[in-house]
Amino acid sequence: MSQTTLYIECTSGISGDMAVAALIDLGADQKKLIQALDSLPMSGYTVEIKDVLKSGIRACDFNVILQQDNHDHDMNYLHGNQPVHNSKNQHTHSSENLHSHEHQSQKEHAHHDARNLNDIIEIICAGDLTDNARELALQIFRILAEAEASVHGKNIDEVHFHEVGAVDSIVDIVAFAVCLDNLAPDCIVVSALTDGSGQIRCQHGLIPVPVPAVTAIASRHQLSLKFSSVEGELVTPTGAAIAAALKSDEKLPTQFRIKKTGFGAGKRDYATAGFLRAMLLESLDADTQDTILTLETNIDDCSAEALSFTMKQLLEAGALDVFFIPIYMKKNRPGQLLKVICLPENRKTMESIIFRNTTTIGIRCQELQRTKLDRRILAVETPWGMADIKCCTYENDTYYYPENDSVCHLAQQFGIGFTEMYGQLQNYVREHTTL
Repeated sequence: MSQTTLYIECTSGISGDMAVAALIDLGADQKKLIQALDSLPMSGYTVEIKDVLKSGIRACDFNVILQQDNHDHDMNYLHGNQPVHNSKNQHTHSSENLHSHEHQSQKEHAHHDARNLNDIIEIICAGDLTDNARELALQIFRILAEAEASVHGKNIDEVHFHEVGAVDSIVDIVAFAVCLDNLAPDCIVVSALTDGSGQIRCQHGLIPVPVPAVTAIASRHQLSLKFSSVEGELVTPTGAAIAAALKSDEKLPTQFRIKKTGFGAGKRDYATAGFLRAMLLESLDADTQDTILTLETNIDDCSAEALSFTMKQLLEAGALDVFFIPIYMKKNRPGQLLKVICLPENRKTMESIIFRNTTTIGIRCQELQRTKLDRRILAVETPWGMADIKCCTYENDTYYYPENDSVCHLAQQFGIGFTEMYGQLQNYVREHTTL
């Protein structure tokens, strides 16, 4: 069976809103997302989901509009010294996708100038989320809190998130967790995170890029980072925490089909593409390509009975195949070349069986790449009775191979030759089986 891989490509960096937007663009259910955000006991923001152009490419924009601006997307504030006026997050928006939480005071969590991790845990746990989405959201926030504690030399319980920034982060993180749970990929691959350079302003003043929280997350969770010549912050702490929380595979499938591509727009205007690309990939090699080992040894002083017993032991222990090849060895002595095909994780077991049961004193090992057909065993009701049929597929072709035991049993029962019975079973299954 093919697997679905979510590939998150961070060549223009990653932030919380970019990650959410990319998953929405991939097809995550917006209705379920809004319902989940509605269930959080928190207000002071609106959410807008719309299409925008980034570098001439249509992308999804997930915008958390705060009642109190935090200047997070104002380039003059982030990189300059001029005071900020008329920030875009203070503008009035009108859209059918604009979702308001400004008047939900009855659901409002107790207001503080800052929220600690326990406050945020309470908010997330009070929301109507699936277990998977809730656990992922909590994990991302724990990663953020650990990084902030490390940077500021505090205990994790002493870390406080500024009220405005906490609202923004909670919405982004919960939204990402809900969208990922909705898409439910089989596996996830996150590329190296490309960050910029220079300095950026925070509430404590100017700090270097990558910002300390990002470097703390990357170090603790062994994230791959790349630096670019772009002046600015491409990787935010929330984006890095999302990447760290995902169970990422090491590499993409060798062969795959692209099922869908999503683009998540960034808010800041830097000299880069400005979007996060995410792809849903259908693996073509999950069941058709793997790595195997061939173990072999030359034997000329071991009895046939011992070799027969060894073969039986190897097959019962999980060897994919075992066979002997007659050879001539030193001093023209006839011998046997024992060859065993097995999976890499079974090497030690196979070698132990060979050493215990034969007279060999050395085993050679070679790693090989194997391509195999997708296969399954079908139990088919035929005019002659039940038969096990091996069904193999390759591209658009299907092949049917009756199993030896079934052919022998039915041939003997009906007094038909093996070859005739085999052919009749094969023809019947080919004509009457639909996969």
